[in-house]
Amino acid sequence: MATAKPRVKLPKSASAGEVITIKTLISHTMESGQRKDKDGNVIPRQIINKFTCEFNGQTVFTCDIDPAISANPYFEFTAKVPESGTFKFTWVDDDGSVYTDEQAIEIK
Repeated sequence: MATAKPRVKLPKSASAGEVITIKTLISHTMESGQRKDKDGNVIPRQIINKFTCEFNGQTVFTCDIDPAISANPYFEFTAKVPESGTFKFTWVDDDGSVYTDEQAIEIK
């Protein structure tokens, strides 16, 4: 599988206390472990199994992901921005791979 590619969309600035919308998508095939290849062998499970968003070190959003999720998982959620800082996004794969992205936001 090609390397997973995370994408994040959020405003570059906000007012103090503003609630912003955050959108994330990671390109990943999300193999459930229930399909077989052409030779009848089970294709091993390989999914993103956990997603976390932190703002300045504090958890904003987290979820565990089950095999029923589709390929290229997309999440949209809101967060209140009390101060300038950095959002850190982390996706964890079954094989132990960890994919991250960071996005800064400024209070105007």
